[in-house]
Amino acid sequence: MTEKGTTSNDALTQLSPRPANAHKGDFGRVLIVGGSCGMTGAAALAGIAALRSGAGLVQVAVPKACWQVVAASEPSYMTVPLPGDSEGRLALDARPRIKQLSQQANVIACGPGLGQSDELVELVRWMNITIACPIVFDADALNSLAHHVPSLRNAAGPRILTPHPGEFGRLIGDPSAPIATLRDSVQSFAERHQAVVILKGHRSLITDGRRLAENETGNPGMATGGAGDVLTGIVAALVGQGLTCWEAARLGTHIHGRAGDLALDVLGETSLIASDLPRYLAAAFSTT
Repeated sequence: MTEKGTTSNDALTQLSPRPANAHKGDFGRVLIVGGSCGMTGAAALAGIAALRSGAGLVQVAVPKACWQVVAASEPSYMTVPLPGDSEGRLALDARPRIKQLSQQANVIACGPGLGQSDELVELVRWMNITIACPIVFDADALNSLAHHVPSLRNAAGPRILTPHPGEFGRLIGDPSAPIATLRDSVQSFAERHQAVVILKGHRSLITDGRRLAENETGNPGMATGGAGDVLTGIVAALVGQGLTCWEAARLGTHIHGRAGDLALDVLGETSLIASDLPRYLAAAFSTT
């Protein structure tokens, strides 16, 4: 990873070796909030990626209408059914249960497969200004936050945003902005809203407003639906294991791309899909 600014000589922060008497409670409890009918795979991918990235416990909280599908995707995480609307998306009535679950979590990932609705716009805004534990906002959670961008300055706790260029364009109020403009804007946006931002794409940019890093791993085969959900799970797991948001964003982006590069060597660009990425995370961690 090439650094710019104040961290030009900083190495990636690594996870500490696990002690012999370790137990699952030592490695973080990750809560994934997302999913909807037709987009269950996104929440499942985030959950699987969090597990493969070392999280001790993972809960995937999704609308009741689709929770059994998510549960069947992976036996190693827990699932929580939440109130949903008539279209199989999370409803505003899910707030009390999410609040309760957040009090047991070390970190939350919100957005994979979430969908869009007026209730979700309010739900995501409420999570941002109410929940104190770190939250990784991705996908449709970012589209909801785009309706209330100033609320990011009133966040109740640390926040990581993982937008692709289209999502970041909506956050800055310029959906048609060229990529050069987006890349020029990301550091000032992070500083102004006191968040860590990962602007995804070729040579993803990571910034906390003071420091800026450019990632060098990854390849065009990763331009496939669900790859971003895997990144969200990785970053959340790293925060849950004690890394700062900045450290987790940098290492997580590198590991995500490294897994994609290892998958590329076997599968090629054309055939690489998002569900391949978690299978290569073990090798990515061991070779970083």
